[in-house]
Amino acid sequence: MTARDRDAGRRRTTRDARSLSAPKGLRAGILPRFSSRDRFGRFTEAVARGMGTPWFLVALSVFVAAWITWNTMGPEPLRFDSLALGFTALTLILSLQASYAAPLILLAQNRQDDRDRVQIEQDRQRAERNLADTEYLAREVVSLRLAMKDVATKDFIRAELRALLEELDRDETPDEGETVDGASSSDGRGQRTDGRGPRTPGEGPAQ
Repeated sequence: MTARDRDAGRRRTTRDARSLSAPKGLRAGILPRFSSRDRFGRFTEAVARGMGTPWFLVALSVFVAAWITWNTMGPEPLRFDSLALGFTALTLILSLQASYAAPLILLAQNRQDDRDRVQIEQDRQRAERNLADTEYLAREVVSLRLAMKDVATKDFIRAELRALLEELDRDETPDEGETVDGASSSDGRGQRTDGRGPRTPGEGPAQ
């Protein structure tokens, strides 16, 4: 066994060990993996967006006109498409362009449909959250209104204080009248006002 055979066997063993130690989904396949699955989708959208502009139609019209003009009026040795054959090369080019343009446009439409579907789902979820928030706020407003019915307002407190003050005034006014009437009656019966008991008829005025 030569050194080259030994190196080849060693590389084969290393490759087999690497493939067995890695999960099946991470092993390198036959086809190359793209770093981003969305890259081709963005490319198709760019192509479809470019083909849907007036500049693409103008450029395609100029290209066809120049092709036909050159192959009709140009020098005979320099012509590359024959008018007698119906511009076969131009027809093939336009057919090839159309055959590639249609799938690219369909792919771009599918991606747009997927985005619209996701956007519609997000809008639906947002609408449900807004509806739930609105219902919650409505319930809170109703509960606040019911709670405000049991809360004393400023006018109610003012009316109650005014009524209480009027009641206190009515209670204090008869007491003062009774005190004045009692003092007058006591002086009329000959009671002492100096606090030394009743005054006798023969007793003179207090010194």
